[in-house]
Parts: sequence; structure tokens; C-alpha cells
Amino acid sequence: MQDGEDFGPWLARQLKRQNLKQVDLANRLGVTRAAVSAWIAGRAQPRPEMMKKLALELGTDIATVLDRTTDADTVRPIAWYHRPAHADGGREFGNAAAFAFDADLAVLAREVTQNSLDERLDATQPVRVRFTLQELNGEHLRSFLDAIRWQELQSHYRAAVASGQKAGKALAAGLRDLDETGTLLLLRVDDYNASGLTGPEYGDGRYAAVVRRQLDSHKNSSKAGGSYGLGKATLWAASRLGMVLMNSTLSTPHEGRTERRVIGRLDLPWREVDGHACAGPAWLGEPDPEVEYEGVSRSWWADEETVSTLKLTRDGTAPGTSFLVLGAHDAGIEADAHQTPHQALHDKLVDALADNFWAAMTSGRDIPALLEASVVTLINDTVLIPEQRVDPRTRHPALTRALRAHMNRETVPQLTGLDEVISTRVPLTVPPLRTQARSGGAAIHEAVLLVTPADGADQQHSRIVCMRGSRMTITTRRPQDIGMGAEPFQAVLLAGLATGEESEEAARAEAFLRAAEPPEHDRWGKTEELASTYARGSLTRLKDFRVATDARLRELIGHGPAAPKNEGPELLRGLLRLDAPATGRARRAESHPTVAALEGEVDESGAWNLRIRLRLPQRDDPWSITPVAKFDVRSGSRPVLAWAALTASENCRIVDDVVLIDAGVRHAAFTGTTAPDSHPVSSMLAGIMIDLQTTSRGAAPA
Repeated sequence: MQDGEDFGPWLARQLKRQNLKQVDLANRLGVTRAAVSAWIAGRAQPRPEMMKKLALELGTDIATVLDRTTDADTVRPIAWYHRPAHADGGREFGNAAAFAFDADLAVLAREVTQNSLDERLDATQPVRVRFTLQELNGEHLRSFLDAIRWQELQSHYRAAVASGQKAGKALAAGLRDLDETGTLLLLRVDDYNASGLTGPEYGDGRYAAVVRRQLDSHKNSSKAGGSYGLGKATLWAASRLGMVLMNSTLSTPHEGRTERRVIGRLDLPWREVDGHACAGPAWLGEPDPEVEYEGVSRSWWADEETVSTLKLTRDGTAPGTSFLVLGAHDAGIEADAHQTPHQALHDKLVDALADNFWAAMTSGRDIPALLEASVVTLINDTVLIPEQRVDPRTRHPALTRALRAHMNRETVPQLTGLDEVISTRVPLTVPPLRTQARSGGAAIHEAVLLVTPADGADQQHSRIVCMRGSRMTITTRRPQDIGMGAEPFQAVLLAGLATGEESEEAARAEAFLRAAEPPEHDRWGKTEELASTYARGSLTRLKDFRVATDARLRELIGHGPAAPKNEGPELLRGLLRLDAPATGRARRAESHPTVAALEGEVDESGAWNLRIRLRLPQRDDPWSITPVAKFDVRSGSRPVLAWAALTASENCRIVDDVVLIDAGVRHAAFTGTTAPDSHPVSSMLAGIMIDLQTTSRGAAPA
């Protein structure tokens, strides 16, 4: 049973909910106002016979007064509250935090799951996260729209779309899709063994950080992955309707209760409806009885029928939160001939969870996994694709083997078998804080580097996967200057608290690396927090860390010093170049598309099979890009290679060897195979590079 709320606060709220003054209650009960005041202040409680009279006056039963796990008047109107426009005339045409991320379900899975990991409650058990895709149509859709008071929002959506701003265009597409198809795609993310949305309605706490505020991280754990308070914005970024509903089971009671704390938040741009200007966000809830928040919608304690109608029913009573994204959207996914759209979205979520959290889902003999994750797809509450538990060994067998050997203390000093793992240490020098630059010195942290032979099932290999804290993959990179002939391998770099150590040096390294991560948490490098928090030289320390890691890796794979640059081919992936070198011309400006990652191998026919990922600057026009493959030779012009095939992978489409990318997309990926008959020399005798040429065909000029 839940512990009931203290009598005083409970009684005070009942009076406000019923618009009843203390003196009025005193007169009805035949007691003094001072007696009622003492009850509310917690200095005294009514006698048993007075409790019965109090229940009658509040219109409830004696059990409610004694238990205090619910309010006396349980039925209150649920409605939308729209924040009034700023009195000074300021306007926001959208939530800037949502534009920090792509409308990409893989990004959402990474950010939301990271937040769940940060809120892990019982350290002896994993956080359990389930992603549920559900399509609604027909009567199921009509019932759901009625439950969220859809008709109340029509005038606000029309006004938001009429603004012509970027956010309004996205909303227009979502509304048009709903009208034309008669379907609505929902994405629900449930976590268990997490803290839940605890805390007061408006004061500091997890609830307010998620529901009421922007850029409030509210992370208490030193292992926390997030630090900007931006990750939650991916939920709204992935909604074509700008709406997210929440149902939370709390780890600590609020108002004497823990189950079914429900609230909805809608993010729209500034708009004017019926002569009233609205600032942007709106909340679905019950009217707040507090005078200072009159009319504001606050969270309410819903019954089981309500959460079922809202598609927010949770399994059991384990603490955590369910987030429901309405009009879930992935800007770039395209199902191929062998996949339905539902299967493509389902698989993308599974792959994203495996790629980003394989280490968090790996357990040792005496060390539990930090995370369990699964994906299921429904149509109208009927299972379409059965729930699929994400198994990190399926996608990353060698990496999980390496981490498990470290956890079980089963590493070896030298590789003699295909299933063995080497462990070594790499020093990271953590500079002092700026405030301690004179009095404090640097700290030396010993990160752990694990190396094992690649597995035949590995889709990528000969790389270093770097992580800290909660063991989410931060970055994956190719080591520099690996000599020719090295066997395919996998390497894992555990830094900070990911090493399993709780020392002061590990804690300092954790904080240092966390400060070196941008909002995407996808690399360690220059950030504003790093520059403002740490003494000069912090970037040099990071560079030294990378160099030391690569040097130690070269020692472990047993191939001695690196081959001199430009002295013949290195490991095949060493032949890959991202862009044309800057010699003799200015470096490509960041206002143009760039190659973020290039991977590939030479097949038996001598063709390069390449996987290319692009990074694109923000703009409102689409992109039309012609990728050009060239041999990177020592001297002379670089031979241009013909494409045998180009295939879109993510956020793009291919037309006549031109990559077409919609406006607003920040990342795209495609694969390419070169035509061997266009190679002037063998693929093994030259490096390969990708140049990007923007064109006007099929899209607005770049």
C-alpha cells in the first residue's frame, strides 16, 4: 500500500479544490478557525468522530480521509491550458531545443535511453526500456483523439500553420498526413527501474525539468550521460504534431501517491486564436486550484481506464515513466522492396539501441547489465511485429566478448586465440579546474583499452569504441597509422567511471570527458564548458589521450611502428579519405555538406564498396549532391572513378547518381560501389577519397 499524504497538506489542497475557506469549514464542523488552522499546519489532527464529519463536508467517505491516497473530489475537468503570450511582445516560433536534433528515431532512441540510464533506481538491477510503435486507425483513432480533446486544438493548429514559420510547415505536413491517410503513428517509450517524474508541479524536481522547463538537466549521478537538458527535446522533435503525453510511476510519493501521474505537453509556435495571443506551449491536465496558478493545467492522478484510453497503460507498479509521441516521424527512413514501413522503423530502433548501448546491455559473471531494451510494433493494440529483445551479441559479438572478459577478469597478456582479449592501460591527464589552477594539480587517470580479434559477423571492425560513465558509446573512430598487414580487430576504450573504478582520478576523468562532449554526446573535443571550466591545455590533453591510445593499440596488435605516411597502402581503411586535401586551396566551409564518416573495403572484383555518411548544415532548402570518388595519388591529378551503383541508406534518395536530401536534414548516409574498369591502377595501390559537388538538379541550388 502507498503511504498516505500528511494530513495537513492534504486537507489544505481539498479546501482549495473545493474553493472552501478555513473559516467556512470551521463553521460547518462547529469548531474554531484556530482548530482548522492547527490541522493544516500539522500541529494537531481531528478526533475520530470529527474525521467522519469532515468526510461528509468534503463529499467523500471516511476511508479517503484516513488513507489520503486520493483527493476527495476525484472528478475534475481535464482540458488544455495555453501559455499566454509574453507581456513585452516577444514571440517564439518554435522550441529551439527541438531543432538541436534531427527528426530521427535513432537519435530519439539514443537520447531517451540515455536519460533512462541516468535515472536508474536499483543499482543491482538493469533499467528496462521498451519502445512500442503503434498505428491507430478507424474507431481506435477516433476514440484516442476524443481522449486528448483533439477538437479543442483545431483552431490552435490552424493558427500555428498559418504563421508560415519552419515549425508551422512541419505541423502542416503532420496534419495533412493524418487527414489523408486516416492513420496516426504513435511511439511509446516505457522505462522501469527508473526514478519517474518526481517532484512538485512547478518547483525543482525531475517532473518540472521535463514538463515545465528547457535546458534543465537535473542529473544527480556522476555517471550521467546527459548534461545539457536537451535530450528530452528529441521526443517533441520526432512528433509531427508537437505533442507528447506522459504517465509516470514515482519512486517517491507526491501528494501521497505514486501511480498514474499523467500530463500532456504540446509545443506550438506563437499564435493568435480568437483574439488571444499564445506564447507557444500548452499542457493537458486538470485546472490548478492554487490561486497563483489559476487556470493552469497541472498533472492529475488518472484512473486505469483513462490511461488505457490514452495508450499509456504501464506493466505493473515498477517506478519509471511512459512517454507517448504523437505522429512519430523519421525524416529519412525509406523501406526497401523487402521491408514494410513498419518493419523499417522497427529495425531502425533495434539497430540504434544495439549500436549505442551494446556495452550497457552486456553483463559479467558478477556484474549485472545496466540496461535491457526491446521493441514491439502494433496496429490498433494488436501485435504486428512481436516484441524483440535487443541482444548486443547479435550485432556486436566481438565487442561484447571483449567487455565481458574485462568484467570477468579473463583478459590475457597476448593474443593466441580468436576469442581472447588483451587489456592494457592508457593514461589520461586531467587538467585542474580554472578555479584551482594555482592550488590544484593535474590528475592521471588510467583508462582501460581492450583489444580482441574481429568476429566474422561484425559489420564494422578495426576501430576503437570509446565510452565513459553508463557505458553508452560516445564515439567510434579509426586508429591512426596502423601498419600494413594487421589482422581485423575490435578495440574498446573504457574511460572514467566506465572502468569500474570509484577512485578520485576516475571521477575527475569522468567529469572532464563529460565536459568535452557536445549536446549530441558523440565525441570528445572542444566545447564551451571545457574551455570555461578547465585550465588551459585541456584540448592538448585530449589529443595526447588519442595519440597514446593509438600507440598502445599498435603495440598490442604486434606490428611495431607505423608505416611512414604515403609509403604504400596501410590497412585497407587507411586508404580512405573523407575529403580532398586542403593543399593549394581554402578548406571547405562549414556552410557546405561534408563527409562525416567513410568506411569501406575492396571486394574480389577490385571494386571499392563504400559506406558514406554526410553532415549537412542547417538550411531551409533541399540539397542536391554529386559524390565523386577519386584515387588519392602522390602526384598529378587524382583519377575520377565511375560508380557502378549508388544506394540510399538514410535520410536521402538517389536519382541518376545524384544524392537528393530534403530541407532541414542534418545527417544522411548512402553506399557506393565503384566500377573496377574505371580504375587506372589496382585499388590496393592507392587511397580513395570522396569529393562532394553540390548541383541544382533535382533540388534548389546549394
